[in-house]
Amino acid sequence: MSYSKIKIITGAAIIVLGSGGTWLWQSAPAATSLSPESFSQPNKAAWANLGVGDALTLKGHAYPVWSVAISPDGKKLASASTDKTIKIWDLATRTELHTLKGHSEWINSVAISPDGKILASASADNTIKIWDLQTGKLIRTLKGHLASVQSIAFSSDNQTLVSGSWDQSIKLWDVTTGKQIRTLKGDCDVVDAIAISPDRNIIASSSYFDNSVKLWNLHTGKQIRVLRGHTEAVHSLAFTPDSNTLASGSWDNTIKLWNLKTGKESYTFTGHTNKVWSVSFSPDGKTLASGSWDKTIKLWNMKTGEEIRTLEGHDDKVWSVVFSADGNSVASSSLDKTIKIWRVSQ
Repeated sequence: MSYSKIKIITGAAIIVLGSGGTWLWQSAPAATSLSPESFSQPNKAAWANLGVGDALTLKGHAYPVWSVAISPDGKKLASASTDKTIKIWDLATRTELHTLKGHSEWINSVAISPDGKILASASADNTIKIWDLQTGKLIRTLKGHLASVQSIAFSSDNQTLVSGSWDQSIKLWDVTTGKQIRTLKGDCDVVDAIAISPDRNIIASSSYFDNSVKLWNLHTGKQIRVLRGHTEAVHSLAFTPDSNTLASGSWDNTIKLWNLKTGKESYTFTGHTNKVWSVSFSPDGKTLASGSWDKTIKLWNMKTGEEIRTLEGHDDKVWSVVFSADGNSVASSSLDKTIKIWRVSQ
């Protein structure tokens, strides 16, 4: 399936297909001003006293929170919202450090560099912004995409940022200079999710329309293979730390594991009752976390394929999940405007 153009309107995006049909993505209305909910600082002992499966809640965004990222040292969390802002939180005290403003439309994705120095944000305003994580200051704006930028990822050596967009392209950027390295198009569909293998060899991308995952050579930009098996759109991707396995979360309510040496599907996790919107591996690769529109986060045992536990507490769809660097906690964000920090291990 192909499309002729994408039009962004307030609270929605309309994709006009080449066949003459249309596809509508409806989101929460973009906020015109920020009116954070007030919250008090939790007791510092609260985190230590949490049991496995319990969570603390961060409140402050005025609209749904679409993406979260945790710094490599585990001290900071970044959250991005349809209120057009990014918030930086101190995880030790659960207090807000900075509110970053600059995007003119909702923010789809945030990523923190492996060295923990910078934050990247991708927006429906067609741009990517690079911020100093410590000060919250804007460093530069990356322009080049012609439609909403849906997903971004840093390479493990801090040198490259990869972005996927509704303009049917994937772009590689030099992190130091902000210049474009190359654009990947090929038979690329509307790109929704992006991931880079830790060994810096493979880019994985997903799309809405053909339900597939495409693998690209990071160094040459050539497409390696296409992974097919999902029956609906793939919205999230994550590599295991050893770069041997890729997880894909889909609107068909499943997560599939792919053997990257063979390109074959190795396992399917079933259990969610609605769209799987986000997946994340623990640092040791033994556990997978998945966030779903069924309002839950599930933890899966990678060795046995069994569900370890279900985390319940959000009042609406879960948009994003990410493991902390020590593997002891998972952060999640939701349509309910909150971020939760879950204790998943002692």
